[in-house]
Amino acid sequence: MNPLNNHRQSLILGIVLAVVLALVIQGPEFNPAGLARWIHIVAGVFWIGLLYYFNAVQVPALADAAADKGGPGGAGITKYVAPRALFWFRWAAVVTWLAGAWLLGPRFVPAFTLGLSVGGDVYSLIIGIGAWLGTIMLFNVWVLIWPSQKKILGLTPATDAEKASARKVALYASRANFVLSIPMLLCMGSATHGLPI
Repeated sequence: MNPLNNHRQSLILGIVLAVVLALVIQGPEFNPAGLARWIHIVAGVFWIGLLYYFNAVQVPALADAAADKGGPGGAGITKYVAPRALFWFRWAAVVTWLAGAWLLGPRFVPAFTLGLSVGGDVYSLIIGIGAWLGTIMLFNVWVLIWPSQKKILGLTPATDAEKASARKVALYASRANFVLSIPMLLCMGSATHGLPI
């Protein structure tokens, strides 16, 4: 059995290799902050990678497929690709946020108060802006995008008018997340350096 023939087995293999590498480098000592950071990064790559896929690839491709009267259309994407991608997308968002909260630990309140609770700490301000942007994005995923996509994909009953409205809500919420992800990543990547750029 080749684990590279199955995406789940490949994911498990990658996790096992990362754990083995951590044990070789660090030894058996458990580092909770390191684990939280690793989970946060891996889940974040899943989440933001799929966000970029939806906005830069799938939505434009579906528009092209709809405009191509003689082409195959977008049924394969909406039936097979989108539901699977949305599963990974929404759960990666939750795992990313929870691992980020875990990683912040005692800095959670200072981050979410943008450093005001600790006298204006720059790290808390920058990471806090990123955390708030990520929280808004998580809200958009679960409250706006996913319920709308369920209507669009026919997973929940909806009239044609409700589907048309859901398409707008899902598109604008996803585009808002696409836009917010760029400054969010800036803040997350630069917080430890004390400056956003």
